[in-house]
Amino acid sequence: MARLPVIVGFGGINSAGRTSSHQAYRRIVFDLLPNSIQQDVLLDLATLTNMAEHKNGLWQTDTGETLNAEALVDSIGEELLAKTLIRRIHPSLFDVDHVTIHKATSLQAVSNEEKFSFRAKTRSLPKNRPSNWKVTSVSDTISEITVDGNLEAFVKDTKPLAVKSAGQLPTGFDAGKLYQSRNHPRGLQMTVYGASDAIKSSGIDWELIRSKVSPDKMAVYAANSIGQMDDLGFGGMLKSALMGKRTTSKHLPLGYAQMPADFVSAYLLGSVGNVGTAIGACATYFFNLERAVDGIKSGKFRVAMVGGSDAPITPEIIEGFRTMGALAEDVSLLALDKLSQHDEPDHTRSCRPFAENCGFTIGESSQWTLLMDDELAIELGAQIFGAIPAVYSHADGHKKSISAPGVGNYLTMSKAMAYLENIVGNEGLTKRTFIQAHGTSTPQNRITESHVLSKAATSFGATDIPVVAMKAFLGHSQGTAGGDQLHLSLGVWQDGILPGITTSNAIADDVYQDGLKFQLKHEHYGAEYFDAALLNSKGFGGNNATAILLSPQQVMKMLAKRYSAEQLADYQQKKATVVENAAEYNQAAIRGEVLPTYKFGFNVLGGEELDITNQHIKLPGYDLPVDLHINNDFDDLT
Repeated sequence: MARLPVIVGFGGINSAGRTSSHQAYRRIVFDLLPNSIQQDVLLDLATLTNMAEHKNGLWQTDTGETLNAEALVDSIGEELLAKTLIRRIHPSLFDVDHVTIHKATSLQAVSNEEKFSFRAKTRSLPKNRPSNWKVTSVSDTISEITVDGNLEAFVKDTKPLAVKSAGQLPTGFDAGKLYQSRNHPRGLQMTVYGASDAIKSSGIDWELIRSKVSPDKMAVYAANSIGQMDDLGFGGMLKSALMGKRTTSKHLPLGYAQMPADFVSAYLLGSVGNVGTAIGACATYFFNLERAVDGIKSGKFRVAMVGGSDAPITPEIIEGFRTMGALAEDVSLLALDKLSQHDEPDHTRSCRPFAENCGFTIGESSQWTLLMDDELAIELGAQIFGAIPAVYSHADGHKKSISAPGVGNYLTMSKAMAYLENIVGNEGLTKRTFIQAHGTSTPQNRITESHVLSKAATSFGATDIPVVAMKAFLGHSQGTAGGDQLHLSLGVWQDGILPGITTSNAIADDVYQDGLKFQLKHEHYGAEYFDAALLNSKGFGGNNATAILLSPQQVMKMLAKRYSAEQLADYQQKKATVVENAAEYNQAAIRGEVLPTYKFGFNVLGGEELDITNQHIKLPGYDLPVDLHINNDFDDLT
């Protein structure tokens, strides 16, 4: 009997805000929500962006004004919304109009009144400079030059980026200030915040979960697709020496793509269970999810944390994708909208899946999913937000260009539909399922993915399966994109609204539409309308995956066949407390009263502290031992 992997907690941070309690989802469908829920979304964003602080039942703005909740959202609500979703890259990351070029520079005169930024090390100035030049080092990368005591000159070569939009985290949010981040790269700071959010969102204390599960029955599968490429990770390692800066001992280890999994195991969960990192470009999240799902179904482990954390909004990565012709450049956006090249494009509509488009928009995100087998979830009274019965992944076969699309996605989508049909029937598949498309917003993707979806849908007799694409709002967070798709789909079963592709005005003529309904506006279906969703990733290099997501109602319908009425009544009673705990966490997070979990140097174990026999291994801090009564899978051969 296979165990059903159910979702009991989820969380993270992306350009729409905090993911847990459906906050990020609600930011996207904001206009259709009642005022009370809108207020919670805005208050949460006010805390995240440090625009307001909750004190003694009131809110104090960053300008010192004290307001009640209603007055606060009336005052700064529009400004808060503008700090989210796809938009022009904010200078808090870097100045898209003045990106420093790392090459030999020349001295340029400026007026005394003009403020300047000299972005070069002191040692890069001419060694034979006049004696009346005085160079005052302000920081490792900024210097001042005075001549006879007057500010006279600076060295600075910059250029504007052709791509100026991204799905940046809410402006003002800084995960590194919420814990002792110790110069962690941005992606790992996001990991600590996002994974903490997922654990706490479950409403079940992690120590209780640990007490019910053997140490070897846990798993953490997580990654990002590129590695930590900012200056505190691989990026700093690759360029520090060339810029005359010091390469640190943290650049290399903290740059590895498996670090999100390592951080969660070591600093949050204290897990000695199974750990792994599967990397597959855009399909990375689903590849890790597949490993967790297969492990839980087989009984190899009972609890799994699946995650990803990508922070690819750097000038170097943007320029790399741009030279491939993959990103939406400003000049191309202007041409799409028939605007003058002197105008500013609408950066909020940079990503237009399945419409006339010109490239994808890069995004950043950290997403984490807490999974359990159904038996443990029932025992603990866990909230069941959905279930993942299967994930399919396939490569593309022989190809010319490694970046070109291939046939693998036809296999993943068709197999997922066939599996789902076995669970919900043909009507459930064709009438009560929606597709969360990869939807990158490139001209090639709109053709190739729509053909995959159309062929699969019509093969099963579908006429109008709704198709949506969350990247329209969030951008493409690379390896973590599947987590964005998964978690924002869960909101549909909370508020009943299926988010449409509202950045696209019309479907492009070359998009295949047979069997599909590309939804261009948000639509109310009701919280119990859909039985399932199909989450698709059509990835670079031939990394394709499709995950099946069952609704919470469908999951409970299935579990009613496995558990007695008495067992389910007991479950519901326990669940009431868990739901209350989760709601309290959400409100505490909105008020800014919750800090990420980060257990550095906590309960570090050595081998001499273990109780080891030929029957078991007991670890201090774990209630249950590791059982060494291990079956021989090949007893017919021995």
